[in-house]
Amino acid sequence: MINKNIASIPEAIADIHDGATVMVGGFGETGSPIELIHALIDQGAKDLTVINNNTGSGHVGLAALIENRRVAKMICSYPRSANSTVFPDLFSKGEIELELVPQGTLAERIRAGGAGVPAFFTATSVGTPLADGKEERHFEGRDYVMERWLKADFALIKCKAADRYGNLVYNKTARNFAPIMATAAATTIVQTEKFVDLGDLDPEAVATPGLFVDRIIEVPNPQLESVLVKEGKHYP
Repeated sequence: MINKNIASIPEAIADIHDGATVMVGGFGETGSPIELIHALIDQGAKDLTVINNNTGSGHVGLAALIENRRVAKMICSYPRSANSTVFPDLFSKGEIELELVPQGTLAERIRAGGAGVPAFFTATSVGTPLADGKEERHFEGRDYVMERWLKADFALIKCKAADRYGNLVYNKTARNFAPIMATAAATTIVQTEKFVDLGDLDPEAVATPGLFVDRIIEVPNPQLESVLVKEGKHYP
């Protein structure tokens, strides 16, 4: 019987190892798996490469993972946004590495990783420093830059509801990067607000089929990054 339900958060993330590449869902707060990230801080893995849209806010979630010196490199589109001070400070001191990727290119690199496409060409970064050192080609009167796929050892994502097979339904825009990250990671770990019985999910609403999910942990009342930041919380 297939049952991807894991008994505890620490058990779900126990094998994330030093030096791992970890994709973390979320477009800012939306879809951010705060509980999984905080458990990863407690677990202790370090020298991580993290792939995310941004670098977190305040001193919780992804920002806390960075602040606790667990991240060696960020691959993201927005290294500095509202309430993000941790990463900019460390980066200015040369204490963390950054690979800056335009948002559409970031999404496509992740999608390509899940689809088994090693590289693709895009015009997005032509003529900018982001094209330095990359192969360029000319197609139908326009220049393009080659971008390589992105894959990960682990993906940490958050959904609204899941069944024991691993089929996932997201809350509106919380499905931003999560579905493609689930396809591009060797191990996908999910926190869900609730488990439902098989057959309760509308097949038309399932954005991530269970094929791409390895472990699920139920977190009925997930914390919200914006609330934690407003309250001035730090983790740990």
